[in-house]
Amino acid sequence: MTLVTIPIIMAAGAVAGCLGALLGIGGGVFLIPFLNVGLGLDLTTAAGISLMTVIATSSIVAAGSSNKDVINLRLGILLQIPAVAGALLGAEGVEALSQRSLSMIFAMVTGIIAVVMLARLDRRNVLLDASIQPGPFGGSYYEAESGRQIVYRLRRMPAALGISFSGGILSGLLGIGGGILQVPALNAWCGVPMRAAAATTAAMIGVTALGSAPIYYSRGRIVAPLAAAAVLGVLAGSRVGMWMSPRARARWLKLLMAFILAAVSLTYFYKAATL
Repeated sequence: MTLVTIPIIMAAGAVAGCLGALLGIGGGVFLIPFLNVGLGLDLTTAAGISLMTVIATSSIVAAGSSNKDVINLRLGILLQIPAVAGALLGAEGVEALSQRSLSMIFAMVTGIIAVVMLARLDRRNVLLDASIQPGPFGGSYYEAESGRQIVYRLRRMPAALGISFSGGILSGLLGIGGGILQVPALNAWCGVPMRAAAATTAAMIGVTALGSAPIYYSRGRIVAPLAAAAVLGVLAGSRVGMWMSPRARARWLKLLMAFILAAVSLTYFYKAATL
């Protein structure tokens, strides 16, 4: 680590925080490849640092005002329970896997989800009749894209719980917060609009990360100076992402997520092949 490394990591953290707040994926999907492939850190060390930034991004989103009408707190609290359980399981099992296995998991997950997002590019889970009841775990909010109050209902509750548990495992294994799985899955299979899925997930993934972060710290996988630099960058970038989120079209958010995930998938397939 040199004096030049700190501002570089702060800048990367700012980009990760912006993407994390905008897409609800925690930013780790960008930061981990940068730390691991770009700077040569061990994948589990990069994951430990990423968990710190996920906590920071989630805290900013939860405390901010721009997304409060979109965040579905009741749904988020429900999904948090299996997510934390999965995070503990993933963090306990990460040391048993090789770097090549972790790289392959990262590559396959990001690749599959990129394809799912592209398949759902022009589909929206909104009901334009504001008089329709959203149900106990649905919601409603004003959407500038539609120019009116929209309503959505949660579908396939067992799938939503299973998705959260699986997202927690990925968070514990890879340090990516779980949003990389939860946002597209909630949007594609559970009837939650992209913007609501992203905001709700972004607000809850910090608690998911808290489930596995102490385990990483106890194993020496969190390098404090690098984590602090990344978190400082995330604090600035998250605010930019929150400002952009209400102004971005859902279609462009899906395209951006699919592009990032596809790039990460190709990177880690190549990395796994060379290990």
